[in-house]
Amino acid sequence: MESGNQTRVSEFLLLGFSQDSEPQPIIFGLFLSMFVVTMLGNLLIILVISSDSHLHTPMYFFLSNLSFADICFTSTTIPKMLANIQTQRKSITYAGCITQMYFFMVFGGMDTFLLTVMAYDRFVAICHPLHYSVIMNPRHCGLLVLVSWFISLTYSLIQSLLMLRLSFCTNWVISHFYCEIAQALTLACSDTLVNYILLHMVTGLLGIVPFSGILFSYIRIVSSVLRIPSADGKYKAFSTCASHLFVVSLFYGTGFSVYIGSDASSWRGMIASVMYTVVTPMLNPFIYSLRNKDIKRALQKVLGRTLSVQ
Repeated sequence: MESGNQTRVSEFLLLGFSQDSEPQPIIFGLFLSMFVVTMLGNLLIILVISSDSHLHTPMYFFLSNLSFADICFTSTTIPKMLANIQTQRKSITYAGCITQMYFFMVFGGMDTFLLTVMAYDRFVAICHPLHYSVIMNPRHCGLLVLVSWFISLTYSLIQSLLMLRLSFCTNWVISHFYCEIAQALTLACSDTLVNYILLHMVTGLLGIVPFSGILFSYIRIVSSVLRIPSADGKYKAFSTCASHLFVVSLFYGTGFSVYIGSDASSWRGMIASVMYTVVTPMLNPFIYSLRNKDIKRALQKVLGRTLSVQ
């Protein structure tokens, strides 16, 4: 126990959607269903891509990494929320909260970087098709993913270590369904200036720089596609980007609404958080597979083999 009004916090309380006890079974069933669909859909994408040699290309390599990041991203928050609803408890240990923050930042950052890398891949494929195989070689693709992991892991570790140095007041209530770092900082009694500077700086960089890269890529893509003489050629070029563009719009649209457009602790803010932490990872496998003939064909092969074995 420390002097004054400060004490060493042992746990936080996650209010989330638990303010009203009546709809808890409905909320539990809804989030459990979304979690299961997210896990199965993204695992199936990874299985299909790894099992079909025709899909061993840069685009599908990045997609399989995105599916893995989405699985981990959703797994950092939803299982704990479901456990709290099931046990009718709202607590998360101090160590569990810091750990959840760390992995949330890691996999959230990976989603951002992978979407940017995928936009770069489409830019090279459409704007520099003759040099595509040289530029997007396996070594370069692996390096892009490794750099993304390095940046995400490093920033998340620094931010988590800075959280560990803070002392917290007697109010340990977080009005969210996961340990949202900005809300946790408001509960601290010690100086949080460095934490806020790093948080806003990196949030801005992770939001603005990758988004600017995606925007630049698509401006160049549109410019190149418009120069294609045939309508069929334009359609084929745009169709290769449609799924990715839809996912980017969904992810960044809901993400910006959380951190810019509304209070994260409000119901509107929490719904927006659900959109980019749960709904977007759940929809990604469907978005990338429904209009993709290669994945459909590979999926039919995998399901055909499974049924023949049975």
